[in-house]
Amino acid sequence: MRIAAIYFVHETVTFLPYDTTLEDFIYEGSPARGEALLSSDPQGAMGGFVKVAREHANVEVIGIESPLMPKTGSASGWIDKTTYDHFVNKMIDELKAQGPWDCVYLALHGAMGVRGVERPEAELARRVRAVVGPKAFIGGTFDPHGNEDPEFLRHANLAFCVKYYPHYDYYLQGERMARALIRCARGDYKPTTATRKPPMITPSVLQWTGQSPWMDMVQRALVWEARLPDVYVSFYYGFAFMDSAEAGMTFQVMTNGDPELANKIADDMANTAWRRREEFYATKVLSMKEGVAKAKEAMKAGKTPIVLADHSDRSGAATWLLREVIDQKLSNTLIATVADKDAIEALRKKGVKVGDKFDMMVGGKLDVSAGEPVRIVGTVNTVSGGSGGRRDGRVSAAASQLWVSVKFGDGNVLVISPYLHQNTEPDAFLDIGINPDSFKAIAIKSRVHFRRGYYDSGYAKTILLVEPDQPFVGTVRLDALDYKHLDLKKFYPYGKNISYP
Repeated sequence: MRIAAIYFVHETVTFLPYDTTLEDFIYEGSPARGEALLSSDPQGAMGGFVKVAREHANVEVIGIESPLMPKTGSASGWIDKTTYDHFVNKMIDELKAQGPWDCVYLALHGAMGVRGVERPEAELARRVRAVVGPKAFIGGTFDPHGNEDPEFLRHANLAFCVKYYPHYDYYLQGERMARALIRCARGDYKPTTATRKPPMITPSVLQWTGQSPWMDMVQRALVWEARLPDVYVSFYYGFAFMDSAEAGMTFQVMTNGDPELANKIADDMANTAWRRREEFYATKVLSMKEGVAKAKEAMKAGKTPIVLADHSDRSGAATWLLREVIDQKLSNTLIATVADKDAIEALRKKGVKVGDKFDMMVGGKLDVSAGEPVRIVGTVNTVSGGSGGRRDGRVSAAASQLWVSVKFGDGNVLVISPYLHQNTEPDAFLDIGINPDSFKAIAIKSRVHFRRGYYDSGYAKTILLVEPDQPFVGTVRLDALDYKHLDLKKFYPYGKNISYP
């Protein structure tokens, strides 16, 4: 049995004022093909898929040349069509050259936005189907922030979605996909699917599966999978910051040749979510001013370490939280990171080193959501490569970047990176020579992923979610965004008299 493996993952923030281009996807290690692709994400979906597929006799997995995550990470606007076509055309040519194929595995996200291409993941599946023919089986793994509808499954046979946020189970979903695809190819599984889209849309910061009702919906999906054999339930929370007609919550169910059961479970999941719709919007988000003030109170009360999470910064360059830290004289705080590619390049050119005096305007500039640059006067604390992958074996664009940290104020340190960085765990700072335990507060750019290392581990005693007063790109106030493709009035809680089903 021959299985082709392809990777094309991108979470597109279509409200950002710049496109994601070919250059963003090309760096040391990316694109990757063959064994380099198959080993590029050993703890992710690709790693789980390859491990289980190779446990089966007479199964060969071949890595098709694919771009890895762009250097910009999730701080990425529309992918331009030239870039998308460049990579997809190469994938299709390689599939043709190396065929025939029994199966194709697609490692995807689900919220990719390409200028001039509707539903780019479904379009990729359509083009793959045209090459491999009707008898081959195609399966995709997805992020729960995918904006999915039935279109992908018109061309593919299987779609498995990560269940948790933070995303703990990518590897598990890769394992499940390998088993299911091989069973399909051997005639042991006949996938039948059902899709439901209750009219609900939520911003990412609300979607933490460590709290109800999100955890309850995940548990309900798990119970359905446990009650009956060969049932798979995917719960897509949706990604509101991709302006797409198919955005919003989605449920997809797969059964072994039982359409009645697939429809029954899909209805149950969607109707349950709709009954509890008000509960999905309960998370408390503070203004920057309120959040920093509460951090000062927590510091005085000894409720440290404190996490100040700016969930709304989608460019990485936003200075709103940094400005508030300075204005309120918050001390012993690690701010990580403010993205400023120009500042990093200027520091690189001058040969920056530890101990240098530092006096620069940092951050802001990219767009109105980033705010104004902030002057930082201090001393260079560390000069390093980036954080994000060396410890788990992933190929990481950040590892070859230049990051600079600066001591300033009363025990504060600011980390400057070229691109947005979502810190997920305090130990990651050790990669860049900073001990997080030396600080009473850590100000980060993250929606929910940070709870992996700060909440689930019990590290942080106080967690505060903050966003600017103005409803910028990553806001919880979605009605402030200028949607062109999505009609917000058709979704709860923004429209009137919305009913379901």
